[in-house]
Amino acid sequence: MDTLTAIRERRSIKKFNPHHQMTDEEIKTLMEYALLSPTSFNMQNWRFVVVKTPEVKERLRKVSYNQAQVTDASIVVLICGDLKAWAKQPERYWRNAPEAVQRQIVPMITSFYQNNEQLQRDEAMRSAGIAAQTIMLAAKAMGYDTCPMIGFEPDKVAEIIRLPEDHVICLMIAVGKALEPARERSGQLDMSEVVFFDSFE
Repeated sequence: MDTLTAIRERRSIKKFNPHHQMTDEEIKTLMEYALLSPTSFNMQNWRFVVVKTPEVKERLRKVSYNQAQVTDASIVVLICGDLKAWAKQPERYWRNAPEAVQRQIVPMITSFYQNNEQLQRDEAMRSAGIAAQTIMLAAKAMGYDTCPMIGFEPDKVAEIIRLPEDHVICLMIAVGKALEPARERSGQLDMSEVVFFDSFE
């Protein structure tokens, strides 16, 4: 499936086939694509918790307002952000670059994010959003459907996945085989209302 078709056909699916399981190889392939998602300064500050064990999915469902897609989907991917990725050996992110580039870029990472918690959080959310779209489009191209979700209790999910203190949960995505198609699109705004050229006026 080409990229433009995947964009057109990707829909948020609520009803998944609970009997279908993704193979470990398919899950690995999906996450390999996720890791190609861009991040600022190449920090790779996303972290992915892939939940495939039925017992853990059941626990997640209980703190996700009992939404059936959490347990019925093949896997649930929790996309988290490492808020302190900028400070964790940032030279790793540029280890394959020429030495002159490393000397220029690596110090910039620290100076840019240090003492700016809002920016650190914003960056985690940006990275997670980009990675989420990569996962959803890659899954569609692989013959799977997805449902991005924010309907869960973050503190309780954090306990279940043992979220480190310097991380934040951004969103979760259910991935699996759809039992039925999504409903018709509920109401797209006209392009003239949301697309502007050069400025809002």
